[in-house]
Amino acid sequence: MHELSISLADITIGLATEDAGLTLQAVGSVEKFFVRRTNPEVRIRALLGDLSTDEKPGEMIFDSGGIWQLYADNGSYRFLLFSSLLGSIPYKEGRFSADFTSGEITLHRPYFASGHMPYALEYPLDELLLMHLLADGRGAEVHACGVVDSLGNGHLFVGQSGAGKTTMARLWHEEKHVKILSDDRIVLRHVGGRFLMYGTPWHGEGRLADPSKATLSRVYFLRHGDRNTLLPLSPAAAVGRLFACSFPPFYSASGLDFTLRFFEEVVKAVKCDELGFVPDEQVVGFIKGLSNE
Repeated sequence: MHELSISLADITIGLATEDAGLTLQAVGSVEKFFVRRTNPEVRIRALLGDLSTDEKPGEMIFDSGGIWQLYADNGSYRFLLFSSLLGSIPYKEGRFSADFTSGEITLHRPYFASGHMPYALEYPLDELLLMHLLADGRGAEVHACGVVDSLGNGHLFVGQSGAGKTTMARLWHEEKHVKILSDDRIVLRHVGGRFLMYGTPWHGEGRLADPSKATLSRVYFLRHGDRNTLLPLSPAAAVGRLFACSFPPFYSASGLDFTLRFFEEVVKAVKCDELGFVPDEQVVGFIKGLSNE
């Protein structure tokens, strides 16, 4: 039995296989999130098998229009992942229990018999799994850059692609005693009476990813401007903008309801502003000057 454990936002996922031909080792930023063997909250078995298109996979819940589809099948969920380079048969299937705390990943053996063997939980399946675990009452993932300053304050810079998340991450990266949790995706959770922000392995162009966490101190919604300015937002506006930059399972009514309620609690506890900024080092000093507000 080969095993490894991954910790994402303090949720430990155990991945195991009995198949000697199947590698569990990942490369890149995911390696930073490996932890020593523990008693995982989520247990997944990986194997090589023979998938086909003959079997009806269940009731389709969602089609991404790209690499993956999701089906409901007798109380479980099935993700089918495809590649245009390989053929019409899925190259991988992930089958999970209703609460996503157990599952099985099957890689289509004929596709990998004589070549590269991919990491069984490689993106996007790892993020899809975490997305469902979070929406089941654990938290939410947002499109954001997360910075922990030298005093341990957690700054969340939220925005869609092009808003300046990676630019902000690079500017802070030059500062001493600062951690960049991610330049693209951050997980928020409410733990022990405080909101925490966690790094993820799913980085942006800056390729910055750190498994650390910090208390969420302030939320900034990024906007390019001709000077550095701060505009306070109403709670309703802040919730709407957080939700617009989040990754809930949009096909799940309960998941959407939890995510909205979660963001309502975030904006009650943490100051949220729109940050108009000029992309140079002066914005770092500008934000540091807000720490005493």
